[in-house]
Amino acid sequence: MSLTPDVSLDPADVFARSNAAAIRALAGPGTGKTYALMQRLSRLIEEGADPRRILVVTFARAAAQDLVREAALLEGAGGLAPKTLHSYCFGVLGREHVLHATQRVPRILAGFERDILVADLVGDFGGKRQRDRLLKAFESAWSRCQAEAPGQPVDGLDQAFQAAILDSLKWHRGMLIGEVVPQALAYLEQNPHADERSAYDHVLVDEYQDLNRAEQRVLDLLCDAASIAIIGDDDQSIYGFKHAHPEGIRAFHEAYSETEDVQFSSCRRCPVDVVEMAQALIERNPDRTRAELRPHPGNPPGEIHHVQWESPEAEADGVAQFIRARIAAGVDPASCLVLTPRRQIGYAIRDALIGRGVPCSTYFQEEAITGDAARRALTLLTLVADPSDRLALRAWLALNSSSELRGAYRRLYDRAREAGVDVAEVLDQLDRGDIAIPYSGPALARWHELQTALGALRERQDDLTWLVDELLPEGDADLGPLRHLALEVLPEAKDLREFEEQLRAAVSVRELPEEHSDVRVMTFHASKGLTADLVVLVGLIEGFMPASDDPSESAIEQERRLQEQRRLFFVSLTRTRDVLVLSSYATIERKTALQLNASAGRPRGSGRVGAFASRFLGELGPALPVAVRGADWKRSRASA
Repeated sequence: MSLTPDVSLDPADVFARSNAAAIRALAGPGTGKTYALMQRLSRLIEEGADPRRILVVTFARAAAQDLVREAALLEGAGGLAPKTLHSYCFGVLGREHVLHATQRVPRILAGFERDILVADLVGDFGGKRQRDRLLKAFESAWSRCQAEAPGQPVDGLDQAFQAAILDSLKWHRGMLIGEVVPQALAYLEQNPHADERSAYDHVLVDEYQDLNRAEQRVLDLLCDAASIAIIGDDDQSIYGFKHAHPEGIRAFHEAYSETEDVQFSSCRRCPVDVVEMAQALIERNPDRTRAELRPHPGNPPGEIHHVQWESPEAEADGVAQFIRARIAAGVDPASCLVLTPRRQIGYAIRDALIGRGVPCSTYFQEEAITGDAARRALTLLTLVADPSDRLALRAWLALNSSSELRGAYRRLYDRAREAGVDVAEVLDQLDRGDIAIPYSGPALARWHELQTALGALRERQDDLTWLVDELLPEGDADLGPLRHLALEVLPEAKDLREFEEQLRAAVSVRELPEEHSDVRVMTFHASKGLTADLVVLVGLIEGFMPASDDPSESAIEQERRLQEQRRLFFVSLTRTRDVLVLSSYATIERKTALQLNASAGRPRGSGRVGAFASRFLGELGPALPVAVRGADWKRSRASA
C-alpha cells in the first residue's frame, strides 16, 4: 500500500475504476471528491450494478441533498438514494419490528429538553460539564477512541450514567438524536440474519473522517459481502466532541485488508496563497496521512487581508463596511461567508450588516429556541398536538424554573412512577384534592397556567396559520427565528401533529437552504462543505481560536484538542475561492472575556482587557500578509 500520489494518473479515474473490495481516497479540500464519487457511481451503474443495492452515505444532510441532485442526472440511477448515516439508522429503527425489539419511542428531544433530563438525573455524575461528557460518550456507544470497540460500558460511572439516562428516556418516551446510531448498531450486531446486513453490494462513504467508531462499525456490518469505497481527509477531522478522530480514516486499512489508496492533492478551489498558508498550518500536526496539498495549475494568487481591530465592536463595524463595499462593487451577497468561533460575535456582525442594508442570516444549531419565549412556544405547540407528551410537560415545568420547582417535579415523578400513571394525572389528582404531596405548590401553579394557555389554543388548533400567529407573533425579535422556521414548514404539513414534528426536526438541525440570496454567518464547524468567493474569519484571538485549555484535561488531551482546533482553522481557511479576510482584535470587555473564556491580558481601562491574536496566524507561513490596524485598513479601502 503506497500513500505517494502518482501525478501521471487522474485520481478521480483511479477511484472510479478500481475493483478493490476496499478503496480509500484521501482527498484534500477542493480536490474534486464529489466528482470522483459520482464517477464511481456512474461506472458501477454502467457495469450493471443495481442502484437499489448501492448505499451512498454522507455526514451532512446538505451533502446528501447535493448527491441526490447529482444522482438524478445519472442514466439508470433510479432507486439510488444518497442519505446521511443518521437518516439510514433512523430508517432502520423506524421499521416496526425494530422499534418493538428496542422498546423505545422515536420522539427526538430538542436540546433544551435533553439538558433538563440530564440535569434531573439522580446520581453522582458531577456538574454540567461532566454530565455532558458522559452523555457524548453514551451517544458514541462508549467508544471514546478508535481503539475502543463500541458496546456496553465497563466503567462503573459509565454504567451508572447509562442506567440512569435510559431509565429516564424510556419513561419519558423519548430518544436522544445521538442515540439513533448506537441503537441501530445494537440491532445490527445482535441480529446477523437481519435483512439489512445483506441489503447492499456496494457502499460508498463521503467524509469518512467525521465518523466515530460506532458509526464506522455500522458500516462494517453492512460490508460483510459488499465492497466499500470511502473518501475523506484526516486533516479535516473536526468532530472530536462526538468522539470522531482522524485515527479512523488513518487506520481504515487495518480493518480492510488489501485496501487500495488514492491521493487527491491538487486543490482546484482555493487561491495559490491560501493553499500555501493552509498547508503551512496543517503541517504542524503530526501523524498526517494525506499528501501535501498543492494549488492546481492556473489557480489565481488570491486576495488576502490580515487585520487587527481595537475591539470586537470595531471589528463588526469594519467587517460589515468591507462586505457592503464589495457587494456594491458587484460581489453576490450569497457568495459572502462570515465564520466565527462564537455565536455572540456572529450576531454582532449580522446586526452591523443589517444596519447597513445588507441581507444577512445566521446559521447556528437550535438558535431558534435559545430563549425561554421560544421554548415556551414550542412546548405549548407540542402539548396542543399531543397532550400526553411527557417530555413537553417536563419542559413546561422547567421553564423559568428554580431548584424549588426541580425538587417538586422529582416528587411528582416519583409518585407517577409508583402509581403507574403520567405526571399529568398526578397533577390532576393534586388539583382535585385527591392526594397531597409536600411542597408541590409551585408545580401546581405552573399546571394551572398551562391549562389556561392550552384551553385557548385548542379552540382553534386546526387553524395552523392562526396557531403560528398566536404562538409566534410577527415582529417579536425573540420569536423571529422560530416563526421563520414555522412558516417554512407550514405549507407542507397536513395536520397539527405533522406540523409539530416537522418544526421540531427543523429546530434540531439548522440546515442551510438550497437557495439563498444573503450573506451567511455561522460557526467554523458549520462551514464544512461550503465554498464562497469572499470569506471572513472573525474573532481570531486566543481562547476563541484555539479555544482555551480545559484544566481538567491531561496534557495529552489538551494537545489532541489543539490539533483538532488547528484542523478546524484549516477547514475554515479553505472555504474561499477568491478573497480571504483574517480578523482579530486587541481588547475585549472583561465581562465578555470571562463569559466566553477568552485569554485576557492586562487591564486596558473602561472594564476592558487585552486580547491576543491567535497563535495559528503565526503558523500560516510567508504567504500571510503582515497584520494592519483596522482603522488604517478602513482608510485604505475607502481610498482604493
